[in-house]
Amino acid sequence: MIFPERLREGDAVGVISPAGPPDRRHLSCAIGWLKQLGFQVRVGKSALEDHGYLAGSDDERLTDFHDMFADRSIRAVLCSRGGYGSARFADRIDYDLIRRHPKIFWGYSDITYLHTAIRQKTGLVTFHGPMLASDLGYADVPLLSKQLFSQLFQPMSLRYDEHVSALQVLSGGSASGELVGGNLSLLVSTLGTSFEIETRNKLLLLEDIGEKPYRVDSMMNQLRLAGKLEEAAGFVIGDFRLSDEPDEADRARFDEVLASYVAPLHKPAVSGFLIGHCQPHFSVPLGTEALLDADRKQLWIQPGVQ
Repeated sequence: MIFPERLREGDAVGVISPAGPPDRRHLSCAIGWLKQLGFQVRVGKSALEDHGYLAGSDDERLTDFHDMFADRSIRAVLCSRGGYGSARFADRIDYDLIRRHPKIFWGYSDITYLHTAIRQKTGLVTFHGPMLASDLGYADVPLLSKQLFSQLFQPMSLRYDEHVSALQVLSGGSASGELVGGNLSLLVSTLGTSFEIETRNKLLLLEDIGEKPYRVDSMMNQLRLAGKLEEAAGFVIGDFRLSDEPDEADRARFDEVLASYVAPLHKPAVSGFLIGHCQPHFSVPLGTEALLDADRKQLWIQPGVQ
C-alpha cells in the first residue's frame, strides 16, 4: 500500500465536488474551519457549479480531480459532498498521476466509487470521512467528527469499542485484513466493471442511507452471488439510516436481513458502528490493516498516513 504524507500546519488543501453540487453556505463554513486549523484552501474551478444533480460536466469535475493531484503544493484533496456522479469519470482518471503524486483523499457516500477505484488501481490509502458541505459545514456537527480529522496530522492507530457507540455481534470470532468498502449501493455498482470491489481476506465495511430493507436484501444478495461476502474475512457494519423517522418494523426487518447474510458465514461481524451518514461520523482509513474482534466488540485500525 501507499501511505500519503501527513498534513502540517500551513499546508494547502484542495476542495473538489466529484459528484453533486454543494450547499455554498455550508461549504463556506467548513472552509472557514479548515482555515482556523491553519490550512490554505484552494477550491476547484467547478466545485461550486450546479448542473442539476452534478457539480459541472464530467470533464470539468475530472479536470478538478486531476489538477488537485497534479499540483505538488496541494497536500490533501477533500470532497465537498457526495450525491451522484463520481463513477461517471472513473474510467478516465489518470491513475499513474495518482501514483506519482500520492496524497490524502477524503470523503464518503458516492465517493466510495473513487475510494475503491483509487485503492485497487494505485494502492493508495484513502479516507472514509465526513465531507465539508454536507457534514462539517454545520454549526452543530459533533466534536468527535472534527476530532478524528487529527488522524491526518500524524500516524494514529484507531480503536473503536462500545465507549463510542453500542455494538451488536452478528457473528463471533476475530479476523484481520485490509479495511475496504463503504456505501453498499456504490459497491454493488462496481460489480462487473474493471473497478469491481475486491474483498478476499479483507474486512468489508458496509453503510448506506434511505434504503428499504428489501433493497438492502437485494444488494446483499448481489454481493453474495458475486462471491464477495464469502471471500471477505469479516464485516464492519456501519450506519444504515433508513429514514429520519424509521419505522420499527422496517428496522427489525433490516436487522434480520443483515444477519441472514453474514451470520451463516461464521465470520466475525459487528454492527452499530457510527461510520456513514450519521453524526458523529467516525472517520477511518481504507486500505490499512485492521483487526475486528467480534467477541470483545472492538475494532483496531492501523494509521493511514506516514
